[in-house]
Amino acid sequence: EPFLAREVRARLSATEVDYVSGKVFFSTEAEPGELRKLKSGERLFLLLKRHPPLAVSGGKGKMLHDIKSLVIDEPKYWLDVISIWRNLHRWEGKKDDASQENQLSLKRKSEEQTNIATKKLKAEQVRETVAEECQAEAGERCVVSERKSDEDCGTASKTSLESSTEKPVVTEKLSFSFRVSCRCSGAIAKILPSQEIGRAVGIALMKQFGWRADLRDPDLEIFVHLNDMHFVVGIPLYRLPLANREYIKTAGLRSTIAWAMASLAEISAGAFVLDPMCGLGTILLEAAKEWPDACYWGADISDSQLEGADVNIRTAGLMDKIDLLKASVKALPLPSESFDAVISDIPFGKKFKITKDIQLLPDLLQEMERVLRVGGIIVLLLSRDLHKHMGGITKGAENDSANAASEGVSEITPAKAPNADGNSSSLVNGVEESFLSSRQAHFGSLVPDGVYGVSLGKTDAFIYKYRKVSAAGNQ
Repeated sequence: EPFLAREVRARLSATEVDYVSGKVFFSTEAEPGELRKLKSGERLFLLLKRHPPLAVSGGKGKMLHDIKSLVIDEPKYWLDVISIWRNLHRWEGKKDDASQENQLSLKRKSEEQTNIATKKLKAEQVRETVAEECQAEAGERCVVSERKSDEDCGTASKTSLESSTEKPVVTEKLSFSFRVSCRCSGAIAKILPSQEIGRAVGIALMKQFGWRADLRDPDLEIFVHLNDMHFVVGIPLYRLPLANREYIKTAGLRSTIAWAMASLAEISAGAFVLDPMCGLGTILLEAAKEWPDACYWGADISDSQLEGADVNIRTAGLMDKIDLLKASVKALPLPSESFDAVISDIPFGKKFKITKDIQLLPDLLQEMERVLRVGGIIVLLLSRDLHKHMGGITKGAENDSANAASEGVSEITPAKAPNADGNSSSLVNGVEESFLSSRQAHFGSLVPDGVYGVSLGKTDAFIYKYRKVSAAGNQ
């Protein structure tokens, strides 16, 4: 969350930035193309409703009634937000491949020809369902102007649609297929299952707007997330998660985590960056795409991993940016003090026992320290087990330079230990700062510069950042 909060401020000039476990809320006037560039977010939603957690009382019937009321208590607001989604959806369609556009057009035309009678009948049902609503003023069936849509397209906090000073454009009733996806956890989940909540909300929306339910291939998907911290309703802005990188053929480490690690390395133009255990090269790919004016090297002992990394590099068109070599991280065939940054996912706890990992880690840190220039950065991803033993691996000492943290880290408020809710399809990548302590462990000339708890889905890990303050042997 801190990584994404910082990114939306810097990349989108976002305001009203706030985050809870698993989600970041913000407002922006950025264009749709800029929203696509977010790197530390899993999925991006257009916010429909944000409400404090529901009180667990009054029985299932009352709770379902409260949920339905909260979801659809502002019909005009719903239609306004849906119109923004439709504008964004049309914009995204223009970026699609022409053949896909033609196929969709033909499919729609065929469906229209074969279902005319059904649609007429449905229209009649819709008119009957909303007869009372039709008595409302014309403004109740409005959409905001194109300019207003562009301004609020990335909104993920309280929007200002109702306060628009522009005259709304009256339009026909929005009609399309939809489905409701509900994720429920905490105290409320013990009383109401997610399926029951989703079904109740879906029926309420059908009655309110006359939309058609379609669980397999809907035009619109509505997400409802309830837990002990918040009640959020949103619409995904894009069909595919932002974390699905088109330039990565074979995924290794989660792309959002890889980008977050690279963002801590302070990569500048002309810098030399090394991943000594590169695997499929995800960290190098994310770094080279975001900071293309640096030189990247990847090393690995596994031929299959290097072959996979080579395919990924070629797919991304980064052959001139990233070089690969076969080598052991314990004995890198590279000159001392030749790199400005070392970034690596330490893949322990999978193939080796934790006791062996602890014995190996000092040797790896020492070799990384050797090839790193003074002033350089090391960023490591460690398992929860290695994190627990890190104090015994490194030298316990007071970090007198803790306040000299990098600009990106210093603006982040220290938080408690990770409290992820396991929501892998949430707005963000699950990054949550664990602590920034003034009493962390040195290793030789490496001074700690921050530790961050991150969620990898079913397991947790920790990003460690170190800065080399002096030449080896001159601490």
